Amino acid sequence: MFPSLAHRPWHVFCRVSLHHRGSLAQRSPRFPQLCYGWQSGGIHSLWFSLPDCRVASLGLGKAQYCTTSGNSKDGPPKSTSGDAPSAETVLSGAAKATPPSLGFKPQGLSKVETIQVKVRAVLKKREYGPKYTQNNFITAVRAMNEFCLKPSDLEQLRKIRRRSPHDDTEAFTVFLRSDVEAKALDVWGSHEALARERKLRKEVEREYQENIFRNQQLLKEYKDFWGNTKPRSGKRTTFLQGPGKVVMVAICINGLNFFFKLLAWVYTGSASMFSEAIHSLADTCNQGLLALGISQSVRNPDAGHPYGFSNMRYIASLISGVGIFMMGAGLSWYHGIMGLLHPEPIESLLWAYCILAGSLVSEGATLLVAINEIKKSAHQQGTSFYEYVMQSRDPSTNVVLLEDAAAVLGVILAAGCMGLTSLTGNPYYDSLGSLGVGTLLGTVSAFLIYSNTEALLGRSIQAERVQKLTEFLENDPAVRAIHDVKATDMGLSKVRFKAEVDFDGRVVTRSYLEKQDIDQILHDIQQVKTPEELENFMLKHGENIIDTLGAEVDRLEKELKQRNPEVRHVDLEIL
Repeated sequence: MFPSLAHRPWHVFCRVSLHHRGSLAQRSPRFPQLCYGWQSGGIHSLWFSLPDCRVASLGLGKAQYCTTSGNSKDGPPKSTSGDAPSAETVLSGAAKATPPSLGFKPQGLSKVETIQVKVRAVLKKREYGPKYTQNNFITAVRAMNEFCLKPSDLEQLRKIRRRSPHDDTEAFTVFLRSDVEAKALDVWGSHEALARERKLRKEVEREYQENIFRNQQLLKEYKDFWGNTKPRSGKRTTFLQGPGKVVMVAICINGLNFFFKLLAWVYTGSASMFSEAIHSLADTCNQGLLALGISQSVRNPDAGHPYGFSNMRYIASLISGVGIFMMGAGLSWYHGIMGLLHPEPIESLLWAYCILAGSLVSEGATLLVAINEIKKSAHQQGTSFYEYVMQSRDPSTNVVLLEDAAAVLGVILAAGCMGLTSLTGNPYYDSLGSLGVGTLLGTVSAFLIYSNTEALLGRSIQAERVQKLTEFLENDPAVRAIHDVKATDMGLSKVRFKAEVDFDGRVVTRSYLEKQDIDQILHDIQQVKTPEELENFMLKHGENIIDTLGAEVDRLEKELKQRNPEVRHVDLEIL
């Protein structure tokens, strides 16, 4: 009887225990008896006694057989004769079915061995395969775009209300992907016809995009011809305040400085004046590049750039730093070296001094505008002036600040070297002034390249701010722990926060139960009699608890953004 159990599709868990019993001389002999009972839900119980063949000892064992099928055909094994089997039959069968590691020996037993076999009912594992999409949900837009359906086709399908991933809506309607696929085959007839329709629609969409671009160009030409009567756009207003205003003022002043310095160099031939003219030209070009970066950074996010274009300011500032190094420092060093190798006499420096004085006043005015703007921004963010500049919080204003500071120092250096040349008549001092201006520009460009490169690489925010965000999450009752925290500065005071969150399942489950009818749940539990009913009950409430967990994640993300406005993107991953 026992060997046949090994061929049953049951999951068996064995536990063996040994009990000392007295000898036959102390106890009355008993004959083996076998009885078994049948219980509902596929639970089988079998009781039997195992006597020793040589020594009169007695053992008692209990075995339970469980099956997940719930079918009466998988009941307890039956004797072929219909009567209770003999003790020798039971003992020999147990010896064959017992592994050698258990030490079960039918011969030479001096102590009673109690064997308890416990069988536990488990659900059969389902094999889903490498690709399983039967439980996928898709929106109406995807159903119409990917499966070429009409809104009228979707009205006949099952509609399911799910929690919305967007902050502005609480729930939205989705469809089962299997239902949509079946409807698409019903509408188009075959997969080949559906593929042809998709290809045709892609071609139509490409032509539509080309027409949009062409129409935009025609509309622009029309506006340029008749004049644009629309209100001032957001891009234009960015140049009337904040960093945009600082950049536009710097462009105007540096452009005028370049023009007058160029005239002074042509009149005097001074190497220092040539370096200053090149310096002003480099500043004008770089600040024009900054204006382009500011205008691009305010563009709205699109499908290709979901996080927007705020990094364009850092890119423009980085290119500006390279331009200062190549154009400003490089040409100043070249002209200074050529002046040392081939010195030439310098004409009257009176006009050069006048132009340098005017340049000093204009550059100083631009420098003051940049300093005031940085002070205001640093105060709004609660940082010091030095930290704001070193961390490159606003790259456009930083470039103007450093360029104008270098311009003021360069004007002073050039004026001093030209004064020494006029006093001593030695042109080498003027060439040394050109080399000094080039070195100053090289230092500024190196700092701009380094700071903007760090910003583009995605540097972390201050440790104090990270700790503040982490403590907010840890103080929530639904959160047990926070791991792998990453808070990245995206530029323009925008932060992206990511963390692995270990949620407390009990709190989440309690939050779900608080919204349910407990009496109805108790009634449903009492109605569970079979493994199939238990599975349906657990699947129903398990899915609802998962939805509650998702709602908890959305709640934490929303509260984190509300308490910390600089945090624009939050990614909380369930650990």
